[in-house]
Amino acid sequence: MTPRWWAAASAVGALVLTLLLAGLSLAVGGYDPIEAFGALLRGALGSPSAVLSITLVRTVPLLLTGLAVALAFRAGVWNIGAEGQLYAGAVAAVWVGLQVAALPAWAAGSAVLLGAAIAGAAWAAVPALMKLRLGVGEVITTLLLNFVAIELSAWMVHGPLQEPRGVFPQTEAIADVARLPIVVAGTRLHLGFVIAVGVALLLAAALRWTRVGFFVRAVGASNGAARVSGRVPVARVVLGVFLLSGALAGLAGGVEVSGVTFVLYEDLSPGHGYTAIAVALLAGLHPVGVVGTAVLFGVLEGGASAMQRDAGVPAAWVDAVQALVILSVLVMDRVARRGLERWREGRG
Repeated sequence: MTPRWWAAASAVGALVLTLLLAGLSLAVGGYDPIEAFGALLRGALGSPSAVLSITLVRTVPLLLTGLAVALAFRAGVWNIGAEGQLYAGAVAAVWVGLQVAALPAWAAGSAVLLGAAIAGAAWAAVPALMKLRLGVGEVITTLLLNFVAIELSAWMVHGPLQEPRGVFPQTEAIADVARLPIVVAGTRLHLGFVIAVGVALLLAAALRWTRVGFFVRAVGASNGAARVSGRVPVARVVLGVFLLSGALAGLAGGVEVSGVTFVLYEDLSPGHGYTAIAVALLAGLHPVGVVGTAVLFGVLEGGASAMQRDAGVPAAWVDAVQALVILSVLVMDRVARRGLERWREGRG
């Protein structure tokens, strides 16, 4: 069995283990697992409207933040700050969206998304420089900056960017020309989904077929070996990956503002930046795989309300399922690594 097959088997095993653990926990809690899963699937996939207006719309921020995490982890950069970078992008997107009313739609929309990406990259630049210049581990710095970004966003909607009447803790709605167009008439599916899938394909191609992609994979495989070889600019690769990862997470915030909410308010994200870690790990850090796992988590989020309404299961239970996914991924990853080592020893 090849390494790619081991990775696929690990992902499938993680999903099966998650279903078993989730079903067992539901049964212990006094709920019917079959009824609960059925309600979840009907709510997320039961009709074209549910798929397009709920599941795929919820998939978009998970996909972009999942790509941000997957790219960083592929290079051995432990960016845990996608949540904060998303908020930084959302704040920038709202500010830009309030300034571009006089521009054509294509220019206004592009400015909003570009501003969000730049803000996300700028937010990631702080831990990146601390890592490269001061040797400070990025796990702690990126995690702590999440709280700073969330509080900054809350301050903005209570202060400088609060709507003119000062009644609600949110901003004024961005200009109509800055909003992403709907791609399927009669649904809420916006252009952000197309952009996110396109980014995944471009990222996969770049990692597979470009020199820069080889450098990213080399640094991720062995930072020390890449540095000793003298042919891989390790510091520049780490900095570039950090900034691009932040830009993708910031773009997620911009897409959410310009495609879904049109305003900024407190708790804009229900934790997309943290869920992105599970999305990326379950996909084996492969950009194309992230598309599938993001849809899976979109199904979980999209079906949560239906599961609560039809089966009486608290919607917060979906958070427990996501935690089970992470635990299952870790277990199956360890099993797959041992199997791969034995396979390589057999070939040797």
